[in-house]
Amino acid sequence: MLNELKTQVLKANLDLVKYGLVTLTWGNVSGIDRKKNLIVIKPSGVDYERMTAKDMVVVDLNNSVVEGELKPSSDTLTHIELYKSFKNIGGISHTHSEYATIFAQACKEIPCFGTTHADNFNGTIPLTRFLTEKEVEENYELNTGKIIIERFKNINEDTMPAVLISGHAPITWGKDPDDAVKNSLVLERVAKMALFSLELNQNLSNLPEYILKKHHLRKHGKDAYYGQLKTGEVK
Repeated sequence: MLNELKTQVLKANLDLVKYGLVTLTWGNVSGIDRKKNLIVIKPSGVDYERMTAKDMVVVDLNNSVVEGELKPSSDTLTHIELYKSFKNIGGISHTHSEYATIFAQACKEIPCFGTTHADNFNGTIPLTRFLTEKEVEENYELNTGKIIIERFKNINEDTMPAVLISGHAPITWGKDPDDAVKNSLVLERVAKMALFSLELNQNLSNLPEYILKKHHLRKHGKDAYYGQLKTGEVK
């Protein structure tokens, strides 16, 4: 079942290691088959070095294991909540990458200081609130997903594919597992650049809005012109 998606999710998880975005087993990537409403996700606490596509776990949107001999990631309920609410996403990546996690632990959003950030994220990277004690005790992972959705009440998740969870770490998403990991990598790089930029200039202002919009829309807008046309595409 879902062998192609399992292979994609395995590769995406291994890419977290390749790009230096995880330490030990601190991270997970998932992908969803929207036609079947089934999610493929990394097994919990398994070393990346010995994972195979067969180890990937298939769950449904009710968090029931459909296929797999291993326990799914402990963050599975967070992924499910995001897939239920963010209808256009096809993959989710959760890491504890160093610089993005520094901002999450400091409870600071990541301002858009430059065009590298603007090329990928349409504005400041948002930060959730802390979970309440009751939310942690009742259903920690499920409520983690809910506070992300709460934070995105007035934010378009398609143009802002990343969030920082206060005191925790970042989560990103994308059109598929590979795209979600790419956004994790870019998020980590812009977090590092933002931190060092603030060290050089503590009075640094955000990138002017008109430059931010230009850079974001030239890659992601309906009239985007960055990159090459796909075969058969006319523009």
